[in-house]
Amino acid sequence: QVQLVESGGGLVQPGDSLRLSCAASGQDFWSYAAAWFRQVPGREREFVAAIPVNSSPTRYADSVKGRFTISRDNAKNTIYLQMNNLKFEDTALYYCAASPGEIPSWTYTYWRHWGQGTQVTVSS
Repeated sequence: QVQLVESGGGLVQPGDSLRLSCAASGQDFWSYAAAWFRQVPGREREFVAAIPVNSSPTRYADSVKGRFTISRDNAKNTIYLQMNNLKFEDTALYYCAASPGEIPSWTYTYWRHWGQGTQVTVSS
C-alpha cells in the first residue's frame, strides 16, 4: 500500500514561486506513475502534471505549461512540483496521486492513491 504526504503549500504573491513535495511510503514506488491535481471548492479536481516511471515524457495542463515542472527522485521516494510565476488562478488545494505502472489517465478517478492535499493560495 502506498501512502502519500504532500507539503510545501503556502500563501504567496502573484509572480512568486513554490515547490511542492510529495513523500511516498511503501515498496516499489519507483514503479508508480505520479501526478499532481488541484481542486477549488465547487469544482471538479483537475489535472496539473504527470510523470511516468522513467521520468519522461512529462505531461502538463495547458494552464501551467511553461510555469510548472514535475520531477521525481526515486531514491527519496519523492515527487516534486516546482511552480513559478504563480497566478491568482493557481489558488487551490493541490493533491499528489500515484498509480502502479503507466499513467492511467488525465482524469482523477483513474488514479489509485492520494495524499491529503496541501493548500496553495496566491494573493496580493
